[in-house]
Amino acid sequence: MKRVVLFLATNIAVLLVLSLVISLLGLDRWMAAGGIDYRALLAFSAVLGFGGSLISLAMSKAMAKWSTGAHVIDGTEGTTEYWLVQTVKRLADKAGIGMPEVAVYEGAPNAFATGAFRNSSLVAVSTGLLQSMSKEEVEAVLGHEIGHVANGDMVTLTLIQGVVNTFVVFLSRVVGYFVDKAVFRTERGIGPGFYITVIVCQIVFGILASLIVAWFSRQREFRADAASADLLGNPRPMMNALARLGGLEPGALPEAIRTAGITDKPSGFAALFSTHPPVEERIAALQARAAGQV
Repeated sequence: MKRVVLFLATNIAVLLVLSLVISLLGLDRWMAAGGIDYRALLAFSAVLGFGGSLISLAMSKAMAKWSTGAHVIDGTEGTTEYWLVQTVKRLADKAGIGMPEVAVYEGAPNAFATGAFRNSSLVAVSTGLLQSMSKEEVEAVLGHEIGHVANGDMVTLTLIQGVVNTFVVFLSRVVGYFVDKAVFRTERGIGPGFYITVIVCQIVFGILASLIVAWFSRQREFRADAASADLLGNPRPMMNALARLGGLEPGALPEAIRTAGITDKPSGFAALFSTHPPVEERIAALQARAAGQV
């Protein structure tokens, strides 16, 4: 229920802020004079902006299983599977969330959590992760993923994506209309200049929007690391797990769930678009947290 309220409140807030900015800048009168119903455009932008994000969130579990080949386990498959399920259950109980589905998939070291609801999520780990880490380190990674679920990170990132998508759709069309009238001198209706400008603006604004989403995603990784430290009562296991991941090549995840993974290895300019901070920064944050608790 809280997430429904949050979704509705976010939509209303976005529309109100955009409407206020438009009025303050006098763009409402300019667009009305040109035949643009900016309120209808705002509503259209919000529906388009949030629609795709919400559909992706609703389908996230199914898409994650399909794209990675992950198979859900119940603990009866073997001793490792039993330990995984029991560990996730213990951590989920401690975090105050419903028991997630637990899955394993073939691949290089990585793990992810996804799902639209705190009490109906999916936590998956790769065979590479299980083979390359100690049980304590795997438990820390599971705590990290449970932290994502408990913090509602999937929903939060969906809302942020919806907000920036709304701005991209709206601003692209406003700029397209302006260019079409001022540069291409289209007098009636809209001409090709509008469509060309909208396409270019959506690409440019979309790139800028992805920087914002990536920044928020990196912040949530620090919070999930901290959640793992709290759940295990000690930041050392998560620090060890990150140090080990730093020496491994993380398994590539499908683009649809890339932000849900435990780590990647950004470098240079690409780091601005990375959904995960460098491992060294995450370890340093945990060290600072541990020092502050002493």
